[in-house]
Amino acid sequence: MTKFRFEYRPYQRKFRQPLKTHHGIWVVREGILVRLEDESGRVGFGEIAPLEWFGSESIGDAIAFCRNAPETIDFEWIRSISFPACQFGFETALESPLNPSRVGDFEEQRHSGLLGKVEDWELLWGQRYRTFKVKIAVAPIEIEIATVESLLNELPEGAILRLDANMGLNEIETHQWLEFCDSYNIEFIEQPMPVDQFETMLKLSQQYRTSIALDESVASLEQLRDCYDRGWRGIFVIKPAIAGFPSKLREFCQQNQIDTVFSTVFETAIGRQMGLQLAAELSKRAVGYGTNHWFDELNSEDFEKLWNSF
Repeated sequence: MTKFRFEYRPYQRKFRQPLKTHHGIWVVREGILVRLEDESGRVGFGEIAPLEWFGSESIGDAIAFCRNAPETIDFEWIRSISFPACQFGFETALESPLNPSRVGDFEEQRHSGLLGKVEDWELLWGQRYRTFKVKIAVAPIEIEIATVESLLNELPEGAILRLDANMGLNEIETHQWLEFCDSYNIEFIEQPMPVDQFETMLKLSQQYRTSIALDESVASLEQLRDCYDRGWRGIFVIKPAIAGFPSKLREFCQQNQIDTVFSTVFETAIGRQMGLQLAAELSKRAVGYGTNHWFDELNSEDFEKLWNSF
């Protein structure tokens, strides 16, 4: 069985401006870069980028796991990993060559750009983005609806808007947003209500023209299977970096032909490359990886350069 020499390097990546979501304010993205080298000298890179409030392991758990891992590992050892972000990072390193192909790359038109301020759309439009995402459920609903309406009146023809509530709405507010969105060209509202409100979201998804997309409800492959088995046939927002082994995620999506949006957890290019590869294979919708403008550091597309940044 092939043996791999394992190395890891933790990183911290500061947001240009704090990211405000219903989960709170995010200032620094912490993660871990993984490097595997086989006996013939072939090198692969992976990335562990946990999102604890989505249900993955914590960054502390991931660092402790890497610290306690042996220096030499094999495929069987990797398949025994239980942490989902670590599963993704190690299997990505197995599949990722030193000089990655560009197969998973998308033109900007197929990226969704996350807006920090609504006026950011002009910058991203100039960079050929055509799909935009706005976080909601962080301010009073009347203010947010007025802000989104103003943005919709500014966006050029052909622009598409997504709204992400991060579980921050109650049922009445979700009705309000869906009624508003049905009057405009909103692609979907992402995870309007908490995970335990699945049945309510399922019912609402059948009452309005505007789609509801599940996100926090399907953070892991196990949750994805559960929501599918319970009847969800709407949009699934998949964050590959916390979903577990990419091979198992690929198998489930191919078998069930689900409607997917592949989305970021604010990883570097190393983790993003695998996410884009999966999206190229499995999704027809714009991917949610338009986030490089949120960072000044670790934006290189060169895996070796990223690794040597530490």
